[in-house]
Order: sequence, then C-alpha cells, then structure tokens
Amino acid sequence: MKAAEIFERLWEQYSRENPSAEKIAELFKNSGERVVNDHVAFRTFDDPRVNIDVISRPFLEAGYVPAGEYYFEVKKLRARHYELPGEPESPRVFISELILEEFSEDLQRIVKDQLDAVPEKLLSSTELIFHGTLSKSLSFEVYSQLRKESEYAAWLYAFGYRANHFTVSINYLKGFDRIQEVNEFLKKNGYPLNSSGGEIKGSPEQLLQQSSTLADRVEVRFSEGVETIPGCYYEFALRYPDKNGQIFSAFIAGSADKIFESTDFR
Repeated sequence: MKAAEIFERLWEQYSRENPSAEKIAELFKNSGERVVNDHVAFRTFDDPRVNIDVISRPFLEAGYVPAGEYYFEVKKLRARHYELPGEPESPRVFISELILEEFSEDLQRIVKDQLDAVPEKLLSSTELIFHGTLSKSLSFEVYSQLRKESEYAAWLYAFGYRANHFTVSINYLKGFDRIQEVNEFLKKNGYPLNSSGGEIKGSPEQLLQQSSTLADRVEVRFSEGVETIPGCYYEFALRYPDKNGQIFSAFIAGSADKIFESTDFR
C-alpha cells in the first residue's frame, strides 16, 4: 500500500469510531483552514509477534524510515517514530510498545493469552494496523484488572490495532499562530482538553508544543454487557525552527508522557 492509502483508511476508521475528530476537522475547514496531519500514533506490546518492528512494516514498505527513539520510565514504554523522506506533509508515524517484563505475571499472562488466540497469518499481515481488538470476546473484568496496572494496556486490550490518535499540524493553519489560540477555539466549541501536566505540553524552547482533547467516550460490548469507556483523541502540535532554521521533527518524551493520559478512564 502507498502511504496515502494507509492514512486514508486509518482516518476513515478513526473518525467513524471517534466522531469528535471529524467534527473538529470540519470546524477548521469551515474556518478556511487546510488540515494537515503532523503524526499518527499506534500502541502495541513488546511481544515479538506485535512489537514496534511488526507494526511499522506497512510504513517501511511505503518508504518510511526510522527517525527517533524514546523511553518512558514511568509508563514503562519504548517508542520510535518514522518519517517519509522528501514528503514533509506526509504524517510522521509514532509507535509505542509496553515493556511487558516490567509488569506483573498476571498482566503478562493476559496479554500472552490474547496473542496466543490470534492466527499467525493475521499477526504477520500488513492489515493488522486496521484490525482493532484482537479478542473475539472482551471481558470488562479483564479490562478493569489491566487498568489497575496500566491504562495503556487496558486501552490496547479493548481497542487494539488502529490509529490511537491523529494530530493537526498548527504550522499549516493560517488563522492560528499560537497553540493557545487553538486551545481556546476548541474549548469555545465544547471540546474539553487533557489538562494533565497543563493544557500545553512542551515549550518554544523545546521546539515543540502539544495539546489534545480528552478521548471520546464510546460504547464497547463486553461479555458482561455494554460499557462506555475512553476511546481515541485528537492532538494538536506546533513545531518551531532550530538554530539552523530547520523545523524540529522529533518528539519530547516528557510531553508525550502526559499526552498518553488523554485515554485514561475518567
């Protein structure tokens, strides 16, 4: 698949299941803006069947290359981001993975059992990134158990392999020069923001500022019944030029750490 086809499919799924993203994109477009995606993010486990190297395959086949490595000590995550050389408007791809050995045996067993039940053909397919949850039947009890150790693991159990979030590039917006203006625009239109660590993560000195909505609340069918839980969110990023005049293209681990909390159960 070509990169454009991948992102079109990802956006269709993401916006269908998280309608606030489509509504926010339309708000910008109705204001005369062109919405360019800064990056798209995925979550996974460090199990070799589904780790970063596996999730990145369709992007590598589309011409993407690794461009940065990150570590999140508190949330026990590793991450890598990818870029498409020569295509500045093609979204970066940010893939994180939970370091399983740093969690309890119970959490590791739940993840292993889930993956063991999935056909190898699916796990090795480039279609995995569109598949969603890997479980044929979800348990709210299991979801709640995972949440006690890791909101990230619980989200991944329930929603699986899909875009966790898209990101509006503020750099391409003509009517918004500052991230504060974007945040006020969103709140004025009824979209609450993730305030963990402050509404704005990062600073001009770090060359990257980010903010995000709180995840949409979506209905998920569990074996015990339908529950409403946090789904996906929409992010906004403003990048600054470095001392050489090049726009900063990487990520700040301390900021991303708080952005992850956009999907926390509230």
